[in-house]
Amino acid sequence: MSLEGVRIGYAISGSFCTFEKSFAAAEELVKAGAELLPIMSFNAASISTRFGTAEENVRRFEDIAKRKVITAIEDAEPIGPKKMCDVMVVAPCTANSLAKLALGITDTGLTMAVKSHLRNAGPVVIAVSTNDALAACAKNIGILQNYRHYFFVPYAQDNFLKKPNSIVADFSLIPETVEMALKGIQIQPIIRQL
Repeated sequence: MSLEGVRIGYAISGSFCTFEKSFAAAEELVKAGAELLPIMSFNAASISTRFGTAEENVRRFEDIAKRKVITAIEDAEPIGPKKMCDVMVVAPCTANSLAKLALGITDTGLTMAVKSHLRNAGPVVIAVSTNDALAACAKNIGILQNYRHYFFVPYAQDNFLKKPNSIVADFSLIPETVEMALKGIQIQPIIRQL
C-alpha cells in the first residue's frame, strides 16, 4: 500500500484506552508515505489518565506527525479553505464526537476540522470506540453511515459479555480504509469479529 504524498488530517478524541492503537495506525500511515496533520479534541489533549499523561500523548502524536497538534477551533477552521487535507481520519471517535458530527455541532477543534474538511466534499474516516454504540449512540452511527463522504473503519463488539453495547474499530484497518475512502468506497464488511 502506498499513500505517498496523501495529506491526512488525523484527529484523536477521548477514548483513551485506544490511544496506543491509534498511534500505531498513525505510524503506519506515515510509513506508507502519508503526511499527517495532527488534531486532538480538547479532552484528548488535556486529560491525563492511566493510559498516559496529556503531555506524553500530545508529544507522542507530534513526534509521529512531525507537526504541532491542532486543538483550537480557530486553528482548525482553515483546513477546508486552504485545502490542507485529502482525507480526514477520526481515530478514536467517541460517542460524544459521533453525536456532534451527526447533528452538525461544531464546538471543538476536532469537529471544526471535520466540518472544514467537508466543505470540500473530502472523505472522512471514522474509527468508532464507545461503550454505548449499540445503545444510545447507535442512531448517530446509523446517521453517519448514511451520510455521503463518511467511511467507517470496520468494527466489532470488544467484550460482549461484560460490555454488551460496546464496539471498537479495528485500528489496524485504518490504512486500508483510508485507501478505499480516497476512491469513494466503503471497506466491507463493516461489522466484523475480533
